[in-house]
Amino acid sequence: TEELVPLKGYRSEVLQALLQNAHCTPPKRDPDWASSTLGVFICLSCSGIHRNIPSISKVKSLKMDHWDDAQVQFLAKHGNAVTKATYEAHIPIYYYQPTYNDCQVLREQWIRAKYERKEFTEPGKQLPYTDGVKEGILWKRGRDNGQFLPRKFLLSEREGCLKYFTKQDSKEPKISVKIDVINATFQPAKIGNPNGLQITYLKDNKTRNIFVYHKSGKEVVDWFNAIRSVQFHYLKVAFPIASDNEVSRLTRNFLKEGYMEKTGPKQREAFKKRWFTLDHRRLMYFKDPLDAFAKGEVFVGSSENGYSVQKGLPAGTQGNFSWHYGLTIVTPDREYLFTCETETDQLDWIAAFTSVINQAMTPQEYASKCLDDVSFPSCCSTPEYCPNALPFSFTPVEAYFKFKS
Repeated sequence: TEELVPLKGYRSEVLQALLQNAHCTPPKRDPDWASSTLGVFICLSCSGIHRNIPSISKVKSLKMDHWDDAQVQFLAKHGNAVTKATYEAHIPIYYYQPTYNDCQVLREQWIRAKYERKEFTEPGKQLPYTDGVKEGILWKRGRDNGQFLPRKFLLSEREGCLKYFTKQDSKEPKISVKIDVINATFQPAKIGNPNGLQITYLKDNKTRNIFVYHKSGKEVVDWFNAIRSVQFHYLKVAFPIASDNEVSRLTRNFLKEGYMEKTGPKQREAFKKRWFTLDHRRLMYFKDPLDAFAKGEVFVGSSENGYSVQKGLPAGTQGNFSWHYGLTIVTPDREYLFTCETETDQLDWIAAFTSVINQAMTPQEYASKCLDDVSFPSCCSTPEYCPNALPFSFTPVEAYFKFKS
């Protein structure tokens, strides 16, 4: 009979194939698992997903399981680069390709789309997110009562908007939102559902949150990529000279979220516990993580414009705060004081703010700041003219292409 041997240290061609792996594992960390039927090396978290599709993928440990010679040869012949050339040959540029940091539903549907449904093996394949229109039911959280109820959603590339209806037979939508002001990000922990999706958009230049889910992981990920598809094609029409890579910067994840305590502008008010979301340069705070609207929003500019973050609170700070790990956001107009529950939270928030503040502001961010200040910000002496301002018909997304250097 053919000898079974541990794969580790078996032969040089297998080690060379290992070097081709780069996708689902953290940098400088070799994978410990592989699919003997697909010929790919995978990390621990992805190995669990592969085990759920045994008809497609058979998972084995590189260190603990034994491999026969045919399996070793198959793995050495394929590897991630060769397999990718087959199963990822025709991925739409707008399709979100998750990393090991992304949530379970994104990673699972990415793996199933590649290996089970083979969505990317042929060019021009008709898929649920490629038609420019998508209609269906999503369970939406009520703005006031907090109940999740089924609502009809309609996404239209032709109309350039996303609508939802309170009743399936309603002719008029409850809300219609332009596609270029929408963001979508998965929030399973916050929503309390593994398929939870948070859709945000700007209303009167304030952020509105919509929380939805679907019982099918495939369906909710199809909605997510359909939104990205419509955004991509909208921007390609609006800005035909922009490269695909520029236009593919579509939806984004929040930089950081969590609880902090805050005080008011006089810095003598009691500190109150609030949920904070840092969406790049927009810091929002909520009484509850699932509130539809923020109680307040703060623009976080760059260091060259007088913004900074400091560890601790100013000397002599008054107010009743129960958390003792403070930080201060300094802006040209005022200082914002926060406290964190732990030192780890404090350092994480400081790192997140620092990463934003250290980046030079782009033209569309100047434009967004001006819109936040109702078109006559503190940088201008009169409302009639602002060198940073932007016609109201432009959105910050559009401004990137109109004013980028």
